[in-house]
Amino acid sequence: MFRRILVSTDGTPRSGRAIKTAASLARTCGATLTIYHAIPAYRTPYYPEGVGFDWPPESEYMRESAKEAAKLLAKARALAAKEGATVETAHSHSDETAESIVAAASKARAELIVMASHGRKGLEKMLIGSETQRVLSHTKIPVLVVR
Repeated sequence: MFRRILVSTDGTPRSGRAIKTAASLARTCGATLTIYHAIPAYRTPYYPEGVGFDWPPESEYMRESAKEAAKLLAKARALAAKEGATVETAHSHSDETAESIVAAASKARAELIVMASHGRKGLEKMLIGSETQRVLSHTKIPVLVVR
């Protein structure tokens, strides 16, 4: 059925459920599971005149955020391993989370993307948006949404 599956994670309990679901499906299909985490890109804040803050240099941000991603992905890998899946991990820095998920799925040659839905409704959904909805609109790969 599926030989390669990508699941995205942001470290939340909902994405943990998506990882378990994806890992179980990967084990059943004999597929390789890629667990992906999108890290927000480095941004220098704008300060009004006379206001100053100590902001880390880009190299420090990149190093520290990659370390945090590695920790998050190690926990996700352990969760998927309990389900018996063959696991790979990946992360990248990006301003556009949904587009980076689609790009990661393409790079991994995934035949299925698994994502959690945070279940936002109403004004919150309109203001914050839905990365899952954005992925659905940017890919031709099937997407399994876990609630």
